[in-house]
Amino acid sequence: MEYVDLLTLQSSIREGLEELFPESVWVKAEIAAVQTRMNGHCYMDLVQSEDGRQLAKVKAVIWKSKYPLLRAFFKDATGKELEVGQQILVKAQINYSELYGLSLIIDDINPEFTVGDAEIKKRETIKKLEEEGMMELQQKLELAAIPYKLAVISAPDAAGFGDFKNHLTDNPYGFYFEVDLFPATMQGESAPESIADALGEVEAAAAYDAVLILRGGGSNLDLSCFDDYGLALAIAQCSIPVFTAIGHDKDYHVADMVAYRFVKTPTALADEFVDMYAAEDERISSLGARLKLAFAAKIAQRLSALDELDRRIKAADPRAVLARGYTLAVDSKGRVLKSAKGLKAGDQLTILMSDGKVKAKIEEVI
Repeated sequence: MEYVDLLTLQSSIREGLEELFPESVWVKAEIAAVQTRMNGHCYMDLVQSEDGRQLAKVKAVIWKSKYPLLRAFFKDATGKELEVGQQILVKAQINYSELYGLSLIIDDINPEFTVGDAEIKKRETIKKLEEEGMMELQQKLELAAIPYKLAVISAPDAAGFGDFKNHLTDNPYGFYFEVDLFPATMQGESAPESIADALGEVEAAAAYDAVLILRGGGSNLDLSCFDDYGLALAIAQCSIPVFTAIGHDKDYHVADMVAYRFVKTPTALADEFVDMYAAEDERISSLGARLKLAFAAKIAQRLSALDELDRRIKAADPRAVLARGYTLAVDSKGRVLKSAKGLKAGDQLTILMSDGKVKAKIEEVI
């Protein structure tokens, strides 16, 4: 029986790999684990997955002679450290050890690939939401004319939240808002679920006019959590109008697309709510002025009618008739006599004149 010892087998594999890959190659993979040791080396587990199942896995290392430069280069381009879950494109030497097996020694990294992969996922998310009819759900909600109770989802110590609250509180009109903070993680792998959970808490409270998702900006990768499908779905299906102010300068994210309204920065969002109050205040002031004018016109109309009625009453006053030289006759019971019918000789009369009255007796009725 022919056989080969383990060392010979391992050496043959190493020699075969060296012959197959004499130079470094670019490898696409996902970071499954990453750790920087005290000695300065960075060790990673790289995997390839499909439908949640790992198809391949390999150990990788960036020696301390190159790690500080590659780390700074990657962070400067993406705004993030090398993290679990990132898709990366690295240039690596294929290394095979008879003791430790296959590994990759990373010489270079392409940060644009990591950003580009996120963009592809973003487009897929948008397409899926469009197909499900989620992109316009928030637009069908009705915002209160004066949104007074505001629920803010943000990191408690975030500068963006502080800027928003100060700007809102110190508004030049003295408008008052009630603001409650619902803390959440605003970046990283856990951010989408954390924000979605906070949205659920706000809805359960059933006491708010609007929900505000605030963050003070960051790199494309820092903000990539706002392209997450689950978070976008939670925003779209929220029964309260959702406003986003994530702090990006150029692009906007899927969370912005499905929200009721979005602005670029937290301070701009504060201005948005102050402007709503100012517009409503102006509308009410204008309405009050119009009501005042209408009320004044109505009063003038009624006063004119009263003057006319007073004129008619005065014109019908018997004293006015007497003042024009006429007289008025009344019987013994004080009833005005308008006809000679029913009168007879001997009846007592009183003749009223403008300057007095005369008692009389009828001698004859003709």
